[in-house]
Amino acid sequence: MEPLKLKPAFQDYIWGGTRLRDEFGKDCDFERVAESWELSCHPAGLAVIVNSVNKGLTLKEYLEQDWSARVGEGAASFSTFPVLVKLIDAAQDLSIQVHPDDRYARENENGENGKTECWYVVDCEEGAAIAYGLNRELTKEEFRAHITKGTLLDVVRLVPVHKGDVFFIEAGTLHAIGAGMLIAEIQQNSNITYRVFDYNRVGTDGKPRALHIDKAVDVTKTWAAPPRMKRPPIQQSGYASVVIADCPYFTSWEYQVDEQVNFPASEGVSYTHILVTDGEAALIYDDGVVMPLSRGDSVFMPANFGAYTVRSSGCTFLMTRTLPRH
Repeated sequence: MEPLKLKPAFQDYIWGGTRLRDEFGKDCDFERVAESWELSCHPAGLAVIVNSVNKGLTLKEYLEQDWSARVGEGAASFSTFPVLVKLIDAAQDLSIQVHPDDRYARENENGENGKTECWYVVDCEEGAAIAYGLNRELTKEEFRAHITKGTLLDVVRLVPVHKGDVFFIEAGTLHAIGAGMLIAEIQQNSNITYRVFDYNRVGTDGKPRALHIDKAVDVTKTWAAPPRMKRPPIQQSGYASVVIADCPYFTSWEYQVDEQVNFPASEGVSYTHILVTDGEAALIYDDGVVMPLSRGDSVFMPANFGAYTVRSSGCTFLMTRTLPRH
């Protein structure tokens, strides 16, 4: 058994840039590479295995061959793989938007999942900011009025960002990624977005992009809530780590490695996904086999994978798992 390297699916949304190709080596012919879906079993963009005897299979096909054993106890309780991990290059501001929770999505979007997510700021330009929730409490009627009058930006909370910042965004939280940011997004396996304001942009068809005002008013939490950010990493011998997100769908950690970090066998509890956001490393497994990792590499290990080590003189990676909830 060996770690599975994944080739992402790509999206060429109009606000995207070229950093994922230029700086992360993503092999994509799109003029704009807005998103790379690094860990994805979603039909709108399937990650593909590029090594091992499973080369050429989509991750979804591989998992379905032995679902419970490969996803682990935590994810096996979900009807579909619960997580989608992306890299996002925002050359322009993204639309101000909101996502529904599971209940609303399943009732109104043909059984689709809702979407809670976490943003990890891989890099950003000076002065970059995100939209996060509202800066004061509103009634639903006041919220709708700001949308229809074009004054929504007056009530949106803007938060300056820096490299390494983390924001946890529960379903129902109004939000937007600002221009000049490169984000790793860990989210529920869903592609449902209700667009509220899009700066009067037009799409590739030359028409204004659709808004979803009624559904957005239904699901948006219209009270002011401060953003939830990460704690400082805890220094250990050879590495530092911190939990950046923990919810029923995923638990994610940031690891900063300056020597090495050892991981025990997972014993069927959960799959593991590693996304390298900076530097280079060696993933060492099976008593000495080495898999080189570099910035942007995405690796999946099934729930019955053995012990392994990540060794580096300087790298940062995000680890994501779905843990059992008892």
